[in-house]
Amino acid sequence: MKLKKIKFSKTDIERIIEMAWEDRTSFDAIENQFSIKEDQVKEIMRSNLKRKSYKLWRERVKGRVTKHLKKRSFKVGRHKSSNQGKIKN
Repeated sequence: MKLKKIKFSKTDIERIIEMAWEDRTSFDAIENQFSIKEDQVKEIMRSNLKRKSYKLWRERVKGRVTKHLKKRSFKVGRHKSSNQGKIKN
């Protein structure tokens, strides 16, 4: 199945990448904010990171329960990244 291509601003792409790297931010949260599925997040990461960085990220999130709401054993709370809001346009 071919993924629908969505044009994002540089700021949006930076935020998607930041959210994808955060351990407690689920793919569902990214989907709610940007209307993209997990596969599309992976494609954004693949096309915007260096190969080694992408591989490190994939190893990091593979099987990580915090990236999938249905697998979490804790209540979803609010979390704010220490550098959230510092991204410049």
